[in-house]
Amino acid sequence: MDVCHWFFYVYSVIIIWYNNVAKDEIKYLGGSPMEFSLEKQENNRAFFNIEISTEKFEEAVQKTYLRNRNKFNIPGFRRGKTPRKIIEMNYGEGIFYEDAINEILPEAYDLAIADLGLEVVSSPEVDIESIEKGKPIVIKVEVDVKPEVKLGDYQSIELEKIEYNVTDELIDAKLEETRDLNSRLIEVEDRTVEKGDILTIDYEGFMDGESFSGGKAENHQLEIGSNSFIPGFEDQLIGKNKGEDVEIQVTFPEDYHAEDLAGKEAIFKVKIHGVKVKELPDLDDEFAKDVSEYDTLQEYKDSIKKELEESMKNKEKTDTENRAIERVVESSEVEIPEGMIETRLENEVKDFEYRLRMQGLDFESYLKITNSSIDDLKEQFRPNLETRIKTELVLEAIGKKENMEATDEDIEAELEKLSEQYAEDDKEKFKENMKKGDLSFLHQGIINNKVIDLLVSNVKFI
Repeated sequence: MDVCHWFFYVYSVIIIWYNNVAKDEIKYLGGSPMEFSLEKQENNRAFFNIEISTEKFEEAVQKTYLRNRNKFNIPGFRRGKTPRKIIEMNYGEGIFYEDAINEILPEAYDLAIADLGLEVVSSPEVDIESIEKGKPIVIKVEVDVKPEVKLGDYQSIELEKIEYNVTDELIDAKLEETRDLNSRLIEVEDRTVEKGDILTIDYEGFMDGESFSGGKAENHQLEIGSNSFIPGFEDQLIGKNKGEDVEIQVTFPEDYHAEDLAGKEAIFKVKIHGVKVKELPDLDDEFAKDVSEYDTLQEYKDSIKKELEESMKNKEKTDTENRAIERVVESSEVEIPEGMIETRLENEVKDFEYRLRMQGLDFESYLKITNSSIDDLKEQFRPNLETRIKTELVLEAIGKKENMEATDEDIEAELEKLSEQYAEDDKEKFKENMKKGDLSFLHQGIINNKVIDLLVSNVKFI
């Protein structure tokens, strides 16, 4: 009999806790013994048995009866007062068996994987092999476990040396960006629209003579040349005048997000209310004083150069780290269980749905607009996810091989960083609350950083 009505925990987190804390402490559930036996473990798949004693199962059946007895209406007994034996006589001896299994199985499963030392990476497949009054309950379980990694050479990594240099062009671009942020808009009255102008317009789009949803706006600001509108829209406003009514003909791109508009022609009626131009400040000492703590433009440019040099160093460091990791991952071998991938894909979809909600978007509406399905999303996520999983497994394997650990000092330092980032008021309270939770993600993150430092130290540039 398959059991499909019970919920599973986030197993990777729970197993870490059990393996490190509870494995040697918890052997029994509710005082009644259970036995666990591993049949076999092959191809990243574990097959094991859970045997629940008659006493423990009887406790679960009695709990189920007490919780559900008010659902039975038997003549001669008040609702909720019918003896268990009478209910079993009317509905069959096994009336409470399935709910009893659902009652006991989640915790029994957790104890089993902890006792057997399994690192589970997927939801289990469960089957009740035998369930009979007066005899132990035997449950068979199949589950994917964390695969072994055959590491490639991570002690001698050869990479091409890549340097990022600060050029005068980069400094000038940074200056122009700051000038643009500090520009002001000046109304234009005596000329036609030019590229770079900022217009205030009303517009309404029509297709086959009918207006369409999302194609209308009033007092919209549009910078000509920003390419923020449909291709061809902005170009057709060049040479026009303030106060002019303009009719624009465009074709929506074939890959336009709204499927009902993609590839189709439309007419936009546009009213130009205003034309403005950006007036940029002069690049002089006064500009430097206005936008920085420096008194001269040269001092300000020197500070920009210093910031860019620091940024380039960080870019070089990140680039080296990423390429070193990629080289080691490519040279390592690991067979990722499909169940592990599927479980992570489910989480990816849930995270994506959450991010949409945070942006005020409905998940079902998104699927409808993009003409896609959950399976389509999974296929989009799969390639990057498989690479990410392999990377995680390789870094973890190197950490274990090198006996790397996250010390108490490491944890405190990471908690201090997090408190600086997320705790505005009481940093100590934030750290104490963090310590009450599961810090396995911090431990692994610290170890991964140590592994990355090791890889970079082993890099030989060619």
